[in-house]
Amino acid sequence: MEQRKRGRKRLGDRKRYHNIMLRFNNMEYERLKQLCESYQLDISKRGTTSPLLRRLILQQGAAEKDRLPDTSSLAYHINKIGNNINQLVKLAHHKNLRSSSSSLQNEIQKTNELLYQLLKTISEEKQG
Repeated sequence: MEQRKRGRKRLGDRKRYHNIMLRFNNMEYERLKQLCESYQLDISKRGTTSPLLRRLILQQGAAEKDRLPDTSSLAYHINKIGNNINQLVKLAHHKNLRSSSSSLQNEIQKTNELLYQLLKTISEEKQG
């Protein structure tokens, strides 16, 4: 393909099609301003922060501690916990180990509370 003699060079396969919008609160924006000033960039000029942020993000991988734990086997482990609970309950009924003062409804409520706490912890990890 013949190169144009005038005008802007064509980007070709380097053209950027994907757009990500970032929003900052006041404290984050001040940190961004300080970062730009350390690179002698004027944040008020258009097109100065994007190349800097792109370079900082793409050249620096996420630290191992910043990654979320693998939750792919979470359903499997919850299922196994449920199996263990069922086995214990069956053994308790077989050996008549349940105390006479506790009711099944109370045990179910405690189990539901524990499951709710587990789901809450999982959702916090995904958001955090």
